[in-house]
Amino acid sequence: MDTLPDPAAAAADTAKPAPRQRLLDAALRLFAQQGYARTSTREIAEAAGVNVAAISYYFGDKAGLYRAAFFEPLCGREAPLAFDGLTLTQALGALFADLIAPLRAGEASRLCMRLRFREMFEPTGLWEEELRRDIAPLHAALVAVLQRHLAASAPDAEIHRLAIAIVGLGVHLHVGRDCVELLAPELHAGESALDGWAARLVDYALAMVDAEARRRAAAPGGGA
Repeated sequence: MDTLPDPAAAAADTAKPAPRQRLLDAALRLFAQQGYARTSTREIAEAAGVNVAAISYYFGDKAGLYRAAFFEPLCGREAPLAFDGLTLTQALGALFADLIAPLRAGEASRLCMRLRFREMFEPTGLWEEELRRDIAPLHAALVAVLQRHLAASAPDAEIHRLAIAIVGLGVHLHVGRDCVELLAPELHAGESALDGWAARLVDYALAMVDAEARRRAAAPGGGA
């Protein structure tokens, strides 16, 4: 007698992430917890519930899997942010929406930050690549917006300082996440709280830009 399929089991199997995604999830967790050198491909495959050969099929090798876990959209960008044609307020809104977006993924975003800490202390070259590929272009784009807004003839040291300080507002929500969740856990509790961060950070950044504009206006010659 044929056994009838179990609808619940079939639905659960359908809802299960695809093997590639399971490998990425397992790799992110294990690489973040143990580092690249101390994590084996067999351990990742077992955690993902797939054959170890799936790593070669989807990623080529362990290094390819590590690269994917480090750079794919949750932890990195598909392309650098661009602010062409945006006002200062619009550019800041896009910047902070981008910086806050990973926090909406919950624990995975914490693992992404932990993975970067590990990469800094146990380098494979990916952090340096991210600096050149993502962070430097983002900084240059923000500097260009600030230079235009402040009517500066060139991106002087104070504009670079301002751009770094503005980005730091959003970066601290990741680096200082444990502090935020200890001191005021409601600030990370749900989508509306994160929306609140996005809106307030734009306000804070605009105040910083206004302070720099007033400082420049008061400086001898009205410059930096």
